[in-house]
Amino acid sequence: MTVTTLDPKTALILIDLQKGILSYPTVHPTEEVVKRSRALAEAFRRHNLPVVLVNVAGVSPVRTEQSFKQDPLPEGWTELTPELNGQPSDYRVTKYTWGAFTHTDLEAYLRKYGITQVVIAGVATSFGVESTARSAYELGFNITLAIDAMTDMTLEAHNNSLTRIFPRLGETGQTTEIIALLDKRLKQA
Repeated sequence: MTVTTLDPKTALILIDLQKGILSYPTVHPTEEVVKRSRALAEAFRRHNLPVVLVNVAGVSPVRTEQSFKQDPLPEGWTELTPELNGQPSDYRVTKYTWGAFTHTDLEAYLRKYGITQVVIAGVATSFGVESTARSAYELGFNITLAIDAMTDMTLEAHNNSLTRIFPRLGETGQTTEIIALLDKRLKQA
């Protein structure tokens, strides 16, 4: 299924587009992911819709078989990439788990502004993006996933999220389709 509509009160959530995460090897060039994410952010700002910039500054302390812990984090690791052109009006969330809703005030922020739908993009598809989408679904938000503005460390994990998980959580679409829906909605208003 492709994206069909955007609610009047839709927010953009960009996941972990930060120096540390973008330094990892990925299956798609992160430069393209950032470029498309920036285009989405600029479109949302142009339409006076919220842009949420999320970074990760740690991991859950639970015991796992595979860990991503890195103590201490290298200097600048959590800094959002300047290519996003972050604005003072953007809402910033720092998380310490995979998902942007867990132990943060993201849900309260979105509810405060009557947001009913979220568009999600970022890195990594099967970690931060999927975890945030799952939580958004459980919280009752309509979801659109910008599939050309995300990537993962393995193609198998990326494709699993795109083909098996995301269609069950919401709608998927290309950046250009999402921006066209935003622009179309403005023309109709």
